[in-house]
Amino acid sequence: MGRWRDGRGELEIRGRTGDEREPVRVPLELACSYRARTRGLLGRDSVDGAMLLSPAGSVHTFRMRMPIDVAYLDRRLRVVAVRTMPPGRLGRPRLRARHVLEAEAGAMARWGLEAGTRVTVVVPPGPRGG
Repeated sequence: MGRWRDGRGELEIRGRTGDEREPVRVPLELACSYRARTRGLLGRDSVDGAMLLSPAGSVHTFRMRMPIDVAYLDRRLRVVAVRTMPPGRLGRPRLRARHVLEAEAGAMARWGLEAGTRVTVVVPPGPRGG
């Protein structure tokens, strides 16, 4: 799981194990290089969907313009914790977290994303050049 490159894709939110609802699909930006992870959502006023930082175990909101929802994901893409962070904060590292999702504050609750939820990263096929 963490074999992605910077780019775009889609996040499928499936719910907890045994949940039979249709998956929620959300536009996704992938930030997998050091440079993209460092930049993250800094300097933005909004985000369309979510951003996945991978690998990552914590985040900060220094120099951010908006509060964000943060979901910490384990190596199997199961949500460990979800927090809303105002600008100017340092998030507590999560020991089991391998990836972090960021979105506008309130978005994750609308999507049904909570601890225990499974997500899938869908990346469109394309050239795998460097």
